[in-house]
Amino acid sequence: MAEPLTGWEPDDLDAPIHENVFDENSFDDLDPLTPEPPHPINWNLLTAEEAEVEWIELNKWVHWLRRTYGLPASVVPPFWHRHPELVWELSALHLHWLCAYDPDQHGSAPFGWHRDFADARQRLHDWVAISGTRLERDRPTRQTSWPGETPTDAVEDVVISDREEDFVQFVLDDVARRREAEDDFYARVDSP
Repeated sequence: MAEPLTGWEPDDLDAPIHENVFDENSFDDLDPLTPEPPHPINWNLLTAEEAEVEWIELNKWVHWLRRTYGLPASVVPPFWHRHPELVWELSALHLHWLCAYDPDQHGSAPFGWHRDFADARQRLHDWVAISGTRLERDRPTRQTSWPGETPTDAVEDVVISDREEDFVQFVLDDVARRREAEDDFYARVDSP
């Protein structure tokens, strides 16, 4: 079972980044962190604790997927976690895989997953091309301003030298943002 990210200190760059979560060999172990049956993930509604678990699970599976199928960065880029369109697609593909390979599933379900995986690879390729994320650099997906909207700011590429460190910091920031929103919500509910 993987450890949560909450113990990792981003300033301690010499310390190993949770071996059970990010060690190269740990991605072969796809045992889920939670014993729940597969269910759709609505990333917009996850609590901080749920998000941390789901990020770790999805990250492990994406590493397994890209290695198992030899997927190039033009299909699954290192910084997929920074692009909601890629997160939603990979999350749905992960759920589909979990269900297809469930021991109680019909024997032809994996074949259906592979057929759908071919479609998903094309969509992922299209979204990667649109987003502009690359092997060693990333930028936010460009947004089109509609008439009457404020024009969007220009986006710049950022070179990221350590993908795993970037992922950990991204998840820590997401969990903190969600926790703050939860605290604000409960503060409003508890106040007279």
